[in-house]
Amino acid sequence: MKKFIAILTLGLVSLLHAEDPLAFRNDSAAVANDISFSHFSVFVEGGEIYPMGDMMDAVKNTLYGGVGIHYAYWDNVDGVVMFQYAYFKPRPDIYYDGVHQFMGRVGVDWRWNVIHPVVLGGGFTCSWTRADSKVHLYDEPGGTLTDNETEFGWYARISLPVFKYKEYSVGFHIMWEELWTYPEASDMLSAGITFERSLW
Repeated sequence: MKKFIAILTLGLVSLLHAEDPLAFRNDSAAVANDISFSHFSVFVEGGEIYPMGDMMDAVKNTLYGGVGIHYAYWDNVDGVVMFQYAYFKPRPDIYYDGVHQFMGRVGVDWRWNVIHPVVLGGGFTCSWTRADSKVHLYDEPGGTLTDNETEFGWYARISLPVFKYKEYSVGFHIMWEELWTYPEASDMLSAGITFERSLW
């Protein structure tokens, strides 16, 4: 223990007496090549969601809107954070008017040179849903949604930039999303347009 305290004290003293205590950061090749957050942009997007599989029998296609950020993470890889809202209208045999859905996603976009300018993306998603109803009929089809449901899942996305001017860009995207709902997973396909502005 005494040796550990002595080494720690010696290291702190040498660090405090240096002309620039943090000069070692500039000598690091990792820091010199680090591009994290060297680029940052915000975006809004909108489009249509197409329920797939069993969801096709429960809800209709619907429009959605969302916001998000892009930031440089690695070379040719951007980090992505997205938030989205949609209001689903149920099929006629459901007793409530609709379902609110809020989505949060975190993932990455990969700009693969082989298929440039197409961008491949993927990540994790979290969905919060609540039926638009004051009545709680849990035994009815879709009744559990009247008491809030939170589900997790994954998404895969393909984006195609179609227009760029200075710090502004417009693109088209298609996304496949799967929520790990019980007893069957819920799948959705969505397509939309993204308007993005680079901040730096």
